Amino acid sequence: MLSGVFYWATLPFRASLVGTHPVTLELLNGSTEAIVAGAAFARVGHGSLVLVVLAAVVGLVKFDPLFWWAGRLWGERVIALLGGKRNRGAKYMDRVHRWGRKFTWPAVIVSPFLPIPSAIIFVIAGWAGMRLLTFIILDIIGTLLWVGTLAGLGYALGHHAVVVAQTVSHYGLWISIGLIVVVVFFQVRAQRHMMRTASATRAASEARTPSEARAPSEARTASEARSARDEDGAAAT
Repeated sequence: MLSGVFYWATLPFRASLVGTHPVTLELLNGSTEAIVAGAAFARVGHGSLVLVVLAAVVGLVKFDPLFWWAGRLWGERVIALLGGKRNRGAKYMDRVHRWGRKFTWPAVIVSPFLPIPSAIIFVIAGWAGMRLLTFIILDIIGTLLWVGTLAGLGYALGHHAVVVAQTVSHYGLWISIGLIVVVVFFQVRAQRHMMRTASATRAASEARTPSEARAPSEARTASEARSARDEDGAAAT
């Protein structure tokens, strides 16, 4: 939750910082474009490559222990929540049961390269009983591999990446406004969809209620009519 709020709070500043203060952007969110841009700036003599790598590692791992802790506290509930409709968390939990640390240790290291949210792996590591110190060490190793790959790309691109980053920052205000508009649009659309779904569910429930109430009433009326006929027949006899 905290990492998600922090991500959305820093989103408007990404475009403006990537071409002016990429190391600051790395510390804020460890974004891919910031790492590439920071290494490219170091290639042309603006900054230190070591500082770029260290800032990226801090920016990427700062919230990871919170996911580990959530796994220790709430375990399967958090895993099911993060796993989504595909229930990917349950699949990894089964592997933990079969393989233990043979799965969790490599999974934490390669988590930055996997096409799934790393938070799922971190929560599973906490749920599986991995010690915090072990988790932090493995997390830093995997993050260094990821950051090294991106920094190497940025360093190789050099001046070309710097020009692209500066161009993005030049139009950063408009890009940020565009991002905010897109986010608000999808949030409003999702909210309206939820409201329509809730209204439809409520209307269906209200439509069933009168019919369900009417059915017992009709049954009672029919029963009373039969009783009256039986009494009339008995009286005539």
